[in-house]
Amino acid sequence: MSYAPAGGPAAPADEAARRRVAGTPPARAEAVPRVGQMAGLRPRADVELLDALDHHTRRTVAAWLQDRPSTATRQACLQTLAGFVRWLQAAEPGLGLLAATGAHLDAYCEQARIGALTVGVRNPGRALSGATVARKHRALSSFYWFAWSIGAIRQGEGVCTPADEPRSFAITREERRMLRHGASRLAADGRVAEAVAVALIEATGASVATLASLTSEDLHAVGHGSNNPLVLVTMRDDRGDVVTFPVPTWVHPWLRALSSTRAAGDLLIKQGDGQPVSIDWLTAALQDAGSAGGVPASRAKLLHPRRLRAGTAAAPA
Repeated sequence: MSYAPAGGPAAPADEAARRRVAGTPPARAEAVPRVGQMAGLRPRADVELLDALDHHTRRTVAAWLQDRPSTATRQACLQTLAGFVRWLQAAEPGLGLLAATGAHLDAYCEQARIGALTVGVRNPGRALSGATVARKHRALSSFYWFAWSIGAIRQGEGVCTPADEPRSFAITREERRMLRHGASRLAADGRVAEAVAVALIEATGASVATLASLTSEDLHAVGHGSNNPLVLVTMRDDRGDVVTFPVPTWVHPWLRALSSTRAAGDLLIKQGDGQPVSIDWLTAALQDAGSAGGVPASRAKLLHPRRLRAGTAAAPA
């Protein structure tokens, strides 16, 4: 996925040059200490694992950890990243951390969700809650966004743009309109959960893990006495902070229908078999909505959650 910021001041010439040269150590990582030199980080095995990474990757990891807002956040990020590194080393020996793709991130989180992780977790084989998986996904997404932002990886490398994705693909404004129309068609066919998922990812850029952890308690109506109250959905961004998005009015009836079937604290969006949202389920929903809305077949089959997020400003992790 592409984490390129939507606007902002141009990078200085020397920083732009760094971003053009693959493998150049990131500027913001120049003066950072080793992970083991940061106070309060444990266990030692996680610290030593990250400090043993190649020089360029270690400096990027250390700069990211140092950039976290508190020791507690830094500690949580350390453990999440160390777990992912162990899983990646077992799944694809020899693949560097900065060379991982969005597919690796999705596979790791999916295995965590279904209890298929055997390394990098306290209780191998135990399924993690949707909220825990979402936190892991946010932390890892934050790392790769940070790595891109300091020039440690370029757009088109690593998680920024998975190698198997056409780099020229960009969803147009008209295709987004068709996607919204297709979501309405899904809802009319009784596929309300899929319609809501498509609408929310198109409107907010939310990750699969974030959508999978939403409950009815994350929806807030403002102006109950009006004929058309404002509905807000709260999510967490890549720093773990709460962010709020207005829900498009045309989605309100679907949310009411969906919420009416959910108990307090129950997951808002579920697959047909009652399982939490998965990357494959959401990809199929996007492609079905695209086809139903009139997106040409050759383009509809390329629709994917990461591509929706790449084109949505201020997307939560």
